[in-house]
Amino acid sequence: MLNIKVYFLLSIILCLLGHKIRAQKIDHLVSFRAIESESYFRFNYDNDYFDSSDRDYSQGYNFEWVAPILKKNPLNKVLWGSKNSSTKYGLSFEHIGFTPKNIVSEEIQFGDRPFAAALMLKSFSILQNKVAKTRIVSELNIGMMGPIAFGKQMQTGIHKAIGGSIPGGWKNQIGNDIVVNYRLGFEKEFLRVKNIFLVNGNADLNVGTLFTNTSIGFNAILGLLKNTATPNRVSIYAYAQPKVNLIAYDASLQGGLLNNNNSYTIPAEDIERAVYHFNWGFVMKFKKLYLEYSRTILTKEFSTGELSGWGGIRVGFRLKLNGIINPNKTFSN
Repeated sequence: MLNIKVYFLLSIILCLLGHKIRAQKIDHLVSFRAIESESYFRFNYDNDYFDSSDRDYSQGYNFEWVAPILKKNPLNKVLWGSKNSSTKYGLSFEHIGFTPKNIVSEEIQFGDRPFAAALMLKSFSILQNKVAKTRIVSELNIGMMGPIAFGKQMQTGIHKAIGGSIPGGWKNQIGNDIVVNYRLGFEKEFLRVKNIFLVNGNADLNVGTLFTNTSIGFNAILGLLKNTATPNRVSIYAYAQPKVNLIAYDASLQGGLLNNNNSYTIPAEDIERAVYHFNWGFVMKFKKLYLEYSRTILTKEFSTGELSGWGGIRVGFRLKLNGIINPNKTFSN
């Protein structure tokens, strides 16, 4: 039954690829970020400061929690799960912000992207089939975008703290609107050389009021990977993930679906429908601790846009169940 679902999911994604439909910014569910525990907490943070810039995707942060108790979340009914595979459930809280190149001017920056921010609560599942060497993630995002997402307050507060330029254009940001998005992601292991080198193919589909898009690509991991038989072993590796994102709708550029009262948006005809995305980074795992440094390069997202980039850090902790960490119940990379 699981194989039928997997192939059905792939068929949908590949069909959409053919009809040309940007991937989410903070992807904490991809396999090279797996934490081998039934219960963990992780903080994910992105900022274009790592790329010595202050434009496009400016900042994002995400608080992520996975625990057995979250199996009781009623929203799990719309997520992907199976009795025949290991499934973990989690919640996360995410905030993302976008700015044009000139953040100081109070005037609209025509030809550049508008200011935009979104705030979301996410329910997600991670389904791992070790026999088929597949991984399916599903995610329901509910939240708001616009001034209600306090993007202005967040960026202004950070810039004051670091002595940076104070942004003046947030009054022209994308207006208030709802965010309801659903994501399905699929990965398949194609090659493994012992616990040193690993290659996975992956495909993603996002449908909703914030982003509607799909992506396809692969990730390669090289280093000292964990073995499920020795889960407390130190794991250190580098990863690379090239992919192509095909876009149908992007509310951070075009405005929300329900509120047309926006000072400035990018017209649909100026949206780049094929965007190329390259992630790379380094991960270290040891007992309870997860550490990561990442970088991303993204080709222009609209006709007058530019190549953009950002970096990120992630810190996670395996949590105890009933006072102990159970090393026999793990999820492999």
